[in-house]
Amino acid sequence: MLLPMSPTDSMFLLGESRDHPMHVGGLALFEPPDGANARDVRAMLDAALARGTVAPLLRKRARRSATTLGQWGWDTDVAVDLDHHVRHDALPAPGGTTQLMELVARLHSGLLDRSRPLWEMHLIEGLTDGRFAVYMKIHHALADGVSAMKLLRSALSEDPDTTGMPAPWEPLVRERPALHLVPDPPTSSAGRLDLPAAALRAARGAAGDVAGMLPAIAATLGRASRGHGGPLTLSAPKSMLNVPIGGARRFAARSWPLERLRLVAKFADATVNDVVLAMCSGALRIYMRDQGALPTEPLIAMVPVSLRGERQETKAGNEIGVLMCNLATHLTDPAGRLDTVRASMREGKDAMRTRSSAQILAMSALGTAPLALGMFGIGGPIRPPNVMISNVPGPSTPLYWNGARMSALYPLSIPVDGQALNITCTSTDEQIAFGLTACRRALPPLAPLLDHLDDELGDLEQAVGL
Repeated sequence: MLLPMSPTDSMFLLGESRDHPMHVGGLALFEPPDGANARDVRAMLDAALARGTVAPLLRKRARRSATTLGQWGWDTDVAVDLDHHVRHDALPAPGGTTQLMELVARLHSGLLDRSRPLWEMHLIEGLTDGRFAVYMKIHHALADGVSAMKLLRSALSEDPDTTGMPAPWEPLVRERPALHLVPDPPTSSAGRLDLPAAALRAARGAAGDVAGMLPAIAATLGRASRGHGGPLTLSAPKSMLNVPIGGARRFAARSWPLERLRLVAKFADATVNDVVLAMCSGALRIYMRDQGALPTEPLIAMVPVSLRGERQETKAGNEIGVLMCNLATHLTDPAGRLDTVRASMREGKDAMRTRSSAQILAMSALGTAPLALGMFGIGGPIRPPNVMISNVPGPSTPLYWNGARMSALYPLSIPVDGQALNITCTSTDEQIAFGLTACRRALPPLAPLLDHLDDELGDLEQAVGL
């Protein structure tokens, strides 16, 4: 069956090329359970391969046909060649972090095969400390960063003694034939009135969205013209980050105790996400200054905001709004940068608070338009925001796969034309991990940026009196 694909999701297919892969990914590191090693984990994954079962989301293949008038749709029940999608890799000596990041950067550079479901998973062995790694990538048309991280975590357990767990590509519960039940008729006049009343409420909500759309967009333009926080910026400076990109990638990642960021946020009356943005601000300031490429005007970050409710967490596709944040990279004082970030994000959240999801998506479309045009090689009068910075919170407890503890989870994302660096964070087991994905041709090595993030967190702690 071919199901329609939303215009937002299809944009990631239409804008993809060899130099512009459109997939997100995750790198998870695991410690084998006591008495086991990476070879034992490989044996468990090989057993899962032999079972040959695949979750419904990962059986979907992007396809166009006459029935969709040439538009992209989802073929929902495709035969999956697991030997193609699940692969084994080994690190070269000495098998350290540098070799792991270089391998993952190469894996993240390659396009997914559109004739198949749009995902891959790699089991990586050969780490000198005895751990093993799992790298998974999935096309952005199929899942945004939030749902991709949830997909990976859904295969894990908080119980280290749980065994017999499915592999990340398998259904969480063995699929059973659907039962076609005839619903019971309503038993009262109140029941018969429920459906029309719900439809009427939905119609009123849709009408309200349409009526509020033009005022929402007008307000967005007004805020941007005054330099206030919101879904659109008109003040992003030209920088080394805002250039055409190639297909090769750089990747670097590191984790910090989440409690350190919480304490800074508490003492500064800010949020953890504000602290993440302030760390990135200080780190980018030094990184670009060392290249002789720091703009005199402050960098502007695009910050994705998930619009998913609790019932939508496992839904495929993309439900994302954006806010633009002034990173205050023109200021030398870490406390001043954090204050500016906090004020900018509060302004943006205030602008969204009274809007519906549909209105927020329309407002966000204005902000992302320069990047969307760049995906198709079309320039515009407005420069895109300088860098994407996102933060995907996760569980605070340790997670395990068949007794193997996940010791780190690093996200990988998508650089695009006009935005050669993407910084994505995710937290798990009381650690927050920063994943830096960049165009290899546009930017120098990213390892110094990790050191600058560490220095900036220390400077922020000192600035708030910790």
